[in-house]
Amino acid sequence: MSEGTMHRPAQRDQRSRNSSRATGVTTRRLHRTLGTLAAGVAVPVLLAAVGCSSDSGSDSGSASGSADNASKTAGADAGETVSASPTVQAAAYQKLPEPCAVLSTKTLKDLVPKGVKSGKEGSSNDTSTRGSCSWTSLVNNGVKGSQFRWLNVSLLRFESTASRGSGEELAQAYYKSQVQDAESTAGAKNTKSEAVAGAGDNATSVHYDLKKKEGSFRQQTVVVRVENVVVTLDYNGAGLAGEKTPSADSLTKAAVKAVKEAVAKVSAENGEGDTGGAGDAGTPAPTNSPTASASSSAKPSASPSKSASTAPASSASPSASKKS
Repeated sequence: MSEGTMHRPAQRDQRSRNSSRATGVTTRRLHRTLGTLAAGVAVPVLLAAVGCSSDSGSDSGSASGSADNASKTAGADAGETVSASPTVQAAAYQKLPEPCAVLSTKTLKDLVPKGVKSGKEGSSNDTSTRGSCSWTSLVNNGVKGSQFRWLNVSLLRFESTASRGSGEELAQAYYKSQVQDAESTAGAKNTKSEAVAGAGDNATSVHYDLKKKEGSFRQQTVVVRVENVVVTLDYNGAGLAGEKTPSADSLTKAAVKAVKEAVAKVSAENGEGDTGGAGDAGTPAPTNSPTASASSSAKPSASPSKSASTAPASSASPSASKKS
């Protein structure tokens, strides 16, 4: 065999190996290319899948968050509505009787024998919340002198409001201030206070002596609270020009009897209790109308002003003033 012949198998083997290597390289390159292509396709798919998952979670969370926020907002709104509309107990009494008709003719004859028809109604810008009436009596006994009496009844009704509180609470505060004012009267001597039974919800009598240029006066102030109304009765007496000064006990007894009658009149005017002696001749019977429905009035309650609740005495009357 020639040398050329021997080299051909070797060359074939070499070519075969070269071809195999080339084929392997090509195959590996193909695999890498396919792998790269596969990866390139997979990444967008993966990213798309992740994006869809993220969007779905975001939408779900957003919806859930919106629902939570809406729930919280609704709860807050409900809480604000409750706190913005506090309830207050409605006032029990919705009206007042005519101030000059709260005492019967018989009672007036006992307290102001010469002044039964002298009743003078005090000024008021709202008779449904405040009113007053005063009477003056002077019994002339000739050379023995004369007996002077002055009587005043004031009525003050408080309404319930969300800003100030219930009418009963406001009336209670005013009741206390009226008692304190009477107890602290300037120039008063022998001041004495005592509770009064059987009159309204709270009642106090304050009596004292007061020296004036006309003579020595004995003053009785009885303050009573019934529901959301305060009744203040002032009664004083004096012996003038030599007449004997009336006893404090007799004046106090007469004042307490009169204020109980006035309180009964207030209750009867609002459909409760009896007329408190209103059946006596000369005094009109009260109108027993039912209490108004329980609702807070829109108008503001009467402010507890002492000067507004007490009618002015006659200019000729030497009555004792609360404050000098």
